[in-house]
Formats: sequence, structure tokens, C-alpha cells
Amino acid sequence: MALDSTTSEVVIAEQLKQFLLVLSVSLGVATLPQIFSWLRRIPYTLLLVIVGLGLAFVNVRLVNLSPELILMIFLPPLLFEAAWNLKWSDLKRDLFPICLYAVVGVIISIAGVAIGLHQFAGLELSIALLVGASLSATDPVSVTALFRELGASKRLRTLMEGESLFNDGMAVVAFGLLVALPLGNAKLDLQSALLEFFQVVGIGISVGGLIGFGISYLTQRFDLPLVEQSLTLVSAYSTYLITEYLGGSGVIGVVTTALILGNFGSRIGMNPRTRFIVTEFWEFLAFFVNSIVFLLIGDQIRFAVLGDNLKTIAVTIAAMVVGRAVSIYALSSLSNWLAKSNIPLSEQTVLTWGGLRGSVSIALALSVPAILPQREEIIATVFGVVLFTLLVQGLTTQPLLEKLQLLGSQPLHQKYTEAIARQVALQRALEYLETTQKRPGIQPEFYHYQKTLLSGEITFLQEEIDKLLDEYPNLQEFTTEELRGELLAIEADTYAEFVRAGKLNKELSPFLQTTHDVTDGKE
Repeated sequence: MALDSTTSEVVIAEQLKQFLLVLSVSLGVATLPQIFSWLRRIPYTLLLVIVGLGLAFVNVRLVNLSPELILMIFLPPLLFEAAWNLKWSDLKRDLFPICLYAVVGVIISIAGVAIGLHQFAGLELSIALLVGASLSATDPVSVTALFRELGASKRLRTLMEGESLFNDGMAVVAFGLLVALPLGNAKLDLQSALLEFFQVVGIGISVGGLIGFGISYLTQRFDLPLVEQSLTLVSAYSTYLITEYLGGSGVIGVVTTALILGNFGSRIGMNPRTRFIVTEFWEFLAFFVNSIVFLLIGDQIRFAVLGDNLKTIAVTIAAMVVGRAVSIYALSSLSNWLAKSNIPLSEQTVLTWGGLRGSVSIALALSVPAILPQREEIIATVFGVVLFTLLVQGLTTQPLLEKLQLLGSQPLHQKYTEAIARQVALQRALEYLETTQKRPGIQPEFYHYQKTLLSGEITFLQEEIDKLLDEYPNLQEFTTEELRGELLAIEADTYAEFVRAGKLNKELSPFLQTTHDVTDGKE
């Protein structure tokens, strides 16, 4: 027993050293753009992949990735953070095209890759379908991180993030069904596939809904920010584990829980300060886990194995890109016709090219049974395609957004918001200064100097804001939307206060949201 205890301590110490090494390298990479300004045009997540590739090239292996490590440890917090920040009002507006992308798009993607590999690379159809299933889901980790860093428009982020969060359930079901085909343990049965899909998704939504609403009403009973923050962390992992244990999709479960807590629970059970604390916590956790995931993806590459499968990788990339283009353009046109989604061609192009693959695809490939003779070829192909999407598509997405003028307003909005924030802060400082005028010990000269300094800067900022509004009339619409959002938040917070005080037994539907839908024709 003493020997076993000593062995366990040695293993734990070795794992801790590996973890600290990974973390040190990741945080070191985070400082590189501050030292070398030319690196700032490369998104941080992609920079981590490149550094990981460099380590792999010199054969420095930090930690071996496994499907359990990705799916059970890394994925739940990343899914939770993305869904927590996804507004239901934005998601609801584009729910129809997102569902089309997430369900029908996955089927088209699997079929496209399978046909390409079977016809042009000579793979057995069962193996080709398995590769297609591994690569059918756009990765929420990669997509969310990239689009946020690039500052893509809110609607474009909602479409891409919504699809990537929801299509994993379909991809995992498809993979679970198709992985049995090459082993001869199952036959392709459409009825069974549909039944399993609805079962997996239904269990995920049910468990996620129960936990999400349960914690939402629980947090109404107390106001303890650290406890409420801890509950969100527990909910992310517990939802995933319970849903998987019951045979559902842990991904769908976590997304459902986070959507409920982010859009409902945080309103009725958390005060504004607590919501801010929780949001900051999840931003930190997402940065922390992203730093590890993307570094390890690059570090896992085996260049020799990739070289032996270059033809298969090239065919897969071509088939995947073509399949993605067919699904996005066709399904967007269908959505524009049926649901009047009005998704412009430029956004469809970005959705096509920005469909990155990442940790989810790698986890599915690594979970292929070891008894399958083609396992190494499948893993190498998936790694090669993931590497292409992250480096080639990932690094060219920003130039594409700029070319299509889909990033034009983001820096301007940021500049305008910064000017407003600074003006409000200085105005509050000036108001506070007025209350200290007669405080003992305050010299009149110091008081007047500070007042002149603050008043001058406020006047300068007002002139800058007026100039921006004159030069860019579209900022007026942006300002209106920002104010409408602030008013809606104040109204919702007030209803939440009444619910917490026991004066209402349910939160009222925001009046301002209803009037917004009416005046905008429910766009």
C-alpha cells in the first residue's frame, strides 16, 4: 500500500509539472504580441497553434491529448461561457437558419466528405463516412474565440456561434452511429438514426433545462456572489456528466443550461454586481482553457504521419470546403425564402470560409476504437484538416471580413464607445468634485485647477463625439440600439428585484422588448 501511495504521489507530481509547463508556455505566448507588434494581427488562439506546431517540430511533447481530456475537462467550460454570453433575443431571430445549418448542414457535410474520399481517395465508404462525421461539426471553441478576437458583427457572431454550439449534438449522434459500421456491428438505418438523434437531443435539453431552471430559482433565495459563481461552474460539469450518463448529448445539455442561466437565471436570481462577477469569471476561465487547448492541438501534430496521408488530407479538405459552400449557400437561400432571414451573400461567404474545425473533431477521431485498422489514417486525416482550417482559413478570415467590409464599423463603434465611457467617467468625477468644494483642507486653487482640467477634457470629448456623429451618421442607429439595450436591462433588473423581494411570483415580460418587436416589424 505504501508503494502504491508513493507511486501515486510521483504520478501526481509529474502531471502537475506538465500542467505548469503547458500553462507557462501558453501565458508566455500571450505576451508575445506586446513585445512584437507585428504579431498583433494574428489572433491569440492561432498564435498558440503555431507555437504548438513549433514544439511538435522539435519533438517536444507537453501532454498527450485524449478524447476524455477534451470532452470532459476542456469542453464544458468553453461551451458554457459561449452560451452564457449568447443573448436569446439575438438567437431567436436567427433560430431557423441556425437549426438548418446545425442539422441539415451536418448531413450535407458528412455526405460531401464521404463521397469525395470514396471516389477520389479510394477509402471504404464506411471509413469515409466516419471521417466525414468527425469533421461535420464546426468547433464552438475555435469559432467563438476567432470571431470575438476579430470583432465580427453581432449578427454574424450569433449565426456562427449558434450553429457551432448546436451542431455538435447532431455530429456526435452521427459519429456514434457510423463508428459501428466498419466494425460490422450495425447497419445504416434511417429510422434508428432519427430515433437516436431525438433521444440524445431530448435528454440533453431536458437535463439542461432542469438544472438551468433549478439553479435559477435557487439563486433567488440568497445573494452570495461567490456561491452563485461556484454554482455556475458546478452546473457546467454536472450537466455534461449527468446527460452523458443518461445517454444524451452533454454538449446540448451544457448549452441549454448556460442559455437559461445567462438569459433567465442571471436576471431573476443575480443582482447586476453578481452578474458582472460571474461573467468576468467565465471570461477568465475561457481564456485559461483556450490557452491550453489550442497549444496542445498544435503540439499533437505528427509531421511524418501527416506526410504519409497528404493525398487523403487534400481530398478531404477539398470535399469539406465544397460541401460547406453547398450547405451554407443553399440553406441560407432556403432560410431567406421561407423565414425572410435576409442573410446577405457577404455573410454567407464568411460563414462558409469561417467554419473552422478544432477540438471536437480531434476528440471524435481519437475515440475511434483501436481495433479498427484504419484508425491511424483517420486520426492523421482529421488532424491535417483541423490544422488547415485553423491556420489557412483562420488566418485568412480577417482579410476576408475586411475585403467584404464586414469589420468596418467595429473599430469605429469601439472608438465611439470609449469616448462616451470616458466622458461619463469624467462627468461623474466632476460631480463628486463639486461636493468637496467646502471640505476642510482643500485649497481653492487645487479645486479650480481640477475643475478646469475636467471641464476642458469633457468639452473636448463632446466635440470629438459630435464630430464622429457628423462624419458617420450610422453611429446614430448604433447609439439608439445601445440606449434601447440599457433601458431594457434596467426594466428587466427592476422586475427581478420585485421577484427576489417576493412581491411577484414570476418575472414580467419586458414591455420595451415588445414595443421594439412591434416597431421593427419583428425583424
